[in-house]
Amino acid sequence: MSVFKIPKVDLKKIVSVFIREIGLFVFMVFVLFFDSIYFSENVKEVQNILNFLMIVGFFIMYFRTVKRVQELMIYAVIIGFLGEYFFSKYLGMYTYRLENIPLYVPFGHAVLFARVFRFSKVSLVRKYHKSIEQFFGILILLFASIYLLFFADIFGFVMTICVFLLLWKRPKDRLFFFTMYFLVAILEIGGTAFGCWKWPNIAFDSFEFLPSNNPPSGISLFYFLLDVGCFVMYTQRNKMAWFRLKNSRKLNS
Repeated sequence: MSVFKIPKVDLKKIVSVFIREIGLFVFMVFVLFFDSIYFSENVKEVQNILNFLMIVGFFIMYFRTVKRVQELMIYAVIIGFLGEYFFSKYLGMYTYRLENIPLYVPFGHAVLFARVFRFSKVSLVRKYHKSIEQFFGILILLFASIYLLFFADIFGFVMTICVFLLLWKRPKDRLFFFTMYFLVAILEIGGTAFGCWKWPNIAFDSFEFLPSNNPPSGISLFYFLLDVGCFVMYTQRNKMAWFRLKNSRKLNS
């Protein structure tokens, strides 16, 4: 089934759900302007403004969602902090404007995670998940191919292929991760355009055979570590509930 074959009424509802659950977060890309090079030249302590706004947004989202998502959001902040220090400070995969780890980043990871999770669980979205996945998959391939052809983004294209390979035999995860890819791409384009952070010309600033754009297209690959880490921590802390869920899935299959 193609996304274009979804009944118009349902398609409008799906778009409405997307705007409600994720649209506001996409708009927040423009909030990154508060940490831009241009804005920082005219306002002191500018990054603290964005830190404050993101933390407020995190707690608004936190108190409006269910306990399961609240727990996952806490894990996302913790893993986000650790991951940012590892990839940015230790491996030099990318560099923030002030060469630090802004507070708004790990809290932003958690909000993004929660938004995508909620969108992917909406009953109407799940009903047409194959069509939505197909639509996002086409957009992702088109996006990565344009970056490869016009910006020599081999690193990003390789990561994008890895995303598809990882999801090849994990159909239940495609909706979540394809949506995540789409949103991460938007955030990366906005963040690098404003100069909030920067990617080197080659992968990890070390591998010359992997030229990279600023940003590379397939960076959502590394969000797998964040997302999988959150689910692993959740299942370990809630083993009995997870055990019952797996048994119910077996009975329904």
